[in-house]
Amino acid sequence: MTMELPARIGLVGCGIISSRYIEVIAELPEIEIVACADAIHAAAEAQAQKYGLAALSLDDLYAAQNIDIVLNLTPPPAHYSVGKAALEAGKAVYSEKPLAATFAEGKALLELASQKNLRIGCAPDTFLGAGHQSARLYLDEGIVGAPVAANAFMMSRGHEYWHANPAFFYKPGGGPMLDMGVYYITALVHLLGPVSRVTGSARATWSQRTIHSEPRRGEIIDVEVPTYVTGVLDFESGAVGTVITTFDTQASALPRIELYGATGTLNLPDPNTFGGPLQIRTHADDSWKDLPLRFGHAGNSRGIGPADMAVSTNEGVQHRATGEMALHVLEIMEAIHVASETGRHVDLTTRCERPQPLPEGEYAGVRPA
Repeated sequence: MTMELPARIGLVGCGIISSRYIEVIAELPEIEIVACADAIHAAAEAQAQKYGLAALSLDDLYAAQNIDIVLNLTPPPAHYSVGKAALEAGKAVYSEKPLAATFAEGKALLELASQKNLRIGCAPDTFLGAGHQSARLYLDEGIVGAPVAANAFMMSRGHEYWHANPAFFYKPGGGPMLDMGVYYITALVHLLGPVSRVTGSARATWSQRTIHSEPRRGEIIDVEVPTYVTGVLDFESGAVGTVITTFDTQASALPRIELYGATGTLNLPDPNTFGGPLQIRTHADDSWKDLPLRFGHAGNSRGIGPADMAVSTNEGVQHRATGEMALHVLEIMEAIHVASETGRHVDLTTRCERPQPLPEGEYAGVRPA
């Protein structure tokens, strides 16, 4: 498929995160949002009025001739149905994370995209930000030697302390691994490449939780998914990774991600953000040192993933936040839960290429002018 620039986007799902995408994309020269839709049409009308977009029904958005990419910002249980409808209508798809609520649904989306010769991209695109792109460049330059291992920690007391509607995060398709671990595992795959097998342990610490945030303060949530999940990842490269994601800790002083090389350690920024800080300590150092960021997009830049997909389609090259990587990450997360349930290692059936780094430097979009 080909795609002229700026690529035209139809946004589906007009919740809280849609505003950030709309505002970032308005500053990117490679893409533009022309219409929006939501199962609750009033939500689409509100965003359309606020940002000068066309508010369409879902069916009209899928059928619109002036839309190249459907940006799927619906809740995870709807990712499959929205993605499928968009692909069947001949549109490329860029989805919020995870690719789908289950690996089987994600695999079906990629098979349909292949049949239709259409592209799928998927968040998170945070690994395209200044922090993790700089870490990738330093790693590839050999600053800490050959990678040995990595540890990643997402330690939280749960969304019921801050989210307006936290119940979903404790239902199938939610939980700390699928909701937040996706950032950490995507970052590790970007840095270390694909994973060959996993094992893990998981538990649901409490069967019910009380909402502390407004407007549902005091309501009780039934917990239907594990809320403390530990995974061990064997990378094809030989590196070993550990990932802990939890909604069960009141406090933690652990780092977000540490990557251990033969001659030093990188302390990486929160993979749910685009910037720094990025630090190093080698065998010759007696303290941590800050590393300068060598890329743009250090602020909240949700939207650079679909911009890169549009440019890459136009140039006939592979985009970076690919459906293949998103499916691989989804299989990893699901397999960790399976490993805990069955008490074994799980060999993965998917793999993906380590995405190419962005060109070094700062500029308005995702490519130099």
